[in-house]
Amino acid sequence: MSAIEVSLNQIGGRTNERTRESEAPLKRVGITTLGCKVNTYESELIAETLKTERYEVVPAREKADLYLINTCTVTREADRQARQAVRRVVKTNPEALVVVTGCYAQMDASACAQIPGVDLVLGNDQKLDVHKLLPALELGDLPKVMVGDLDQHISLPTQILTGFDAHTRAFVQIQQGCDQGCTFCIIHRARGPSRSLPVSLLKRQVQRLVLNGYPEVVICGVDLGSYGEDFQHDEINLVGLLRELLTLEHDEANPFRIRLSSIDPDHISDELIDLLASEPRLCNQFHLSLQSGNTLILKRMKRRYDADYVRERIATLRSKIPNFVLSADVLVGFPTETDKQYQDTEAMVRELDIAYPHVFSYSEREGTPAAKIPAAKSVPVAERKARNQRLREVGKSLELALMQRKLGELVWMLPERIASDEKLVICRGEDYVPAFAPTDTVTLGRWQQFELLKLEAGHLYAKPVAPANTDALGQ
Repeated sequence: MSAIEVSLNQIGGRTNERTRESEAPLKRVGITTLGCKVNTYESELIAETLKTERYEVVPAREKADLYLINTCTVTREADRQARQAVRRVVKTNPEALVVVTGCYAQMDASACAQIPGVDLVLGNDQKLDVHKLLPALELGDLPKVMVGDLDQHISLPTQILTGFDAHTRAFVQIQQGCDQGCTFCIIHRARGPSRSLPVSLLKRQVQRLVLNGYPEVVICGVDLGSYGEDFQHDEINLVGLLRELLTLEHDEANPFRIRLSSIDPDHISDELIDLLASEPRLCNQFHLSLQSGNTLILKRMKRRYDADYVRERIATLRSKIPNFVLSADVLVGFPTETDKQYQDTEAMVRELDIAYPHVFSYSEREGTPAAKIPAAKSVPVAERKARNQRLREVGKSLELALMQRKLGELVWMLPERIASDEKLVICRGEDYVPAFAPTDTVTLGRWQQFELLKLEAGHLYAKPVAPANTDALGQ
């Protein structure tokens, strides 16, 4: 308790002070989120907590009293975007308090602290407790850098989030951190060891979002498939958690769906495949953490699988769910990668029909084992960019072929938002394939069945064949 609070108590002024506080205008906070779905979830938790602390959440482009930048550090480009985001809000209001948190803050606190206008650099260990620090920050009583040891402490969600501003679907983080330690990656250091959230908390969280009307819940984590491995007395794993979530109360006329976000090939178990195949409320799409299609490069990356294992897992998955759609993270230009080894990756993207490859060029990250590989064995930056572009073009051709195959199909889609042409709404299928539909024929945020009519200029167009609120979802 501060000295001010003590003196107010002594003179009987607590009630009057609370009255004055309740009448005070709301302070404004703008939150910028960079990077992954876990960051999105954590930013929403922070925003919801700040709303109870008399803050009004406003777009980060607007003038605010406080700006919070939740950063990513997966690449050097992500670091650059974080610095740019800080400079942008400082320009918007030079008098505002600026807090930089997230993975870039955790890994390079000094660089964040040196950006003009930054008042506090807060590590991932205390990110979700930022609301507790603001009174001292406003008084100037905090050090500029507060970044702790993630092996000792990490911010994990304990409160129940009620919703997501400006999102049709909801995200739920089920675990934090990673024990893998890939040679190119720094995120396991930025996020700490893998920690799973309790099943009871996750069930309450998903139930709240479903009851609040969210038609889809995206399950996310830093290393999603490792869920439950850190539990000592509970043998539940990712599949067990999904089974628990599927039992939750919901509107039978508009049942919610569950989507997995990114998952490692090593975690695509027979048990998971069987559940995906048998449960229509599990979306037939996820994001594969692939990285490479060459076994030697995968070994040098310290991945948990080889190329043949990936092929076998996806073949087994597609044998039971033929229309399953894959997106994937793919890294090109890893040190020592020859053109032939790159071609193995390109061939695998084609073979696995990865319609949405997220292609990254290798970026040297200080502190990673790969950064110690002699420069003579590195792939020239120009070649990295060329391979990146080639693989993106392959992905685009696979996406177009997928959309062409889907013409004439009846599919379940979720109308998400009104397009720039206000006569159209952007819808996204259970397989995550997007299509446009007439605005006056859909209900935003409610699953509907559509017929895919035409493919024009790289976009699918659809019309509903059944109204929202039907009870045959996925059947």
